[in-house]
Amino acid sequence: MEARLYVVHGSHPCATVARALELKGVPYRTLELPPPLHAAVQRARFGARTVPGLRLDGEKVQGSRAILRRLDELHPDPPLYPAAPEVRGRVEEAERWGDEVLQSVARRLSWQAISRRPAVMASYARGSRFAMPEPLAALAARSMAPIQRRLNRATDEALAADLRDLPAHLDLVDAWIADGVLGGEPPNAADLQIAPSVRLLMTIGDVRPLVAGRPAENLALRLFPEWSGDAPAGILPLRAPTLA
Repeated sequence: MEARLYVVHGSHPCATVARALELKGVPYRTLELPPPLHAAVQRARFGARTVPGLRLDGEKVQGSRAILRRLDELHPDPPLYPAAPEVRGRVEEAERWGDEVLQSVARRLSWQAISRRPAVMASYARGSRFAMPEPLAALAARSMAPIQRRLNRATDEALAADLRDLPAHLDLVDAWIADGVLGGEPPNAADLQIAPSVRLLMTIGDVRPLVAGRPAENLALRLFPEWSGDAPAGILPLRAPTLA
């Protein structure tokens, strides 16, 4: 049975699941939903507003981590989780951090850039079935960005914290690569959870120099060579607001 993957274009957790399906050789059809209408569609179909959602072998599964686990149970080759308990524990730790920490950082910073320069929205929509000319995309961004910033708690204080903490986050990714937790072949669940967030960060010109030349950059480019979006440098403040 062909799997059905419900996505929003440019979503890094959606990219996680799509890459996992490709690695597993599972045939699937992508159904792209338009933001912000996707929230109502997903709530009606899966019970919660978020993407990705997957219909697989008659089941409905929502959320990238839940999908990867179920996918590994139904289609175990190649495995996304190591068999050895200790090694699996380290992969799961990195996967959870990628989902709960780095994913949110990348999402907040990208919406910070879009809200400050709505014209870049057209570049992030490139390849989408709902892509618009730049003036219309900018207009849509002006209405969407405040909502997305509120939903994702992308405040000025969060911007300061994200810019302050990002080098340490990237150091942690590089350390996991050096230790063999990330970067192996075939990719594991943590690779697929972390690399898309790094790749999204690389579309933000003010952040890109922090990623450049790192093992994290090589991992992101190897697993996700193509990615839409380009927010030129000079959009985010050179000095983020000071935290109290």
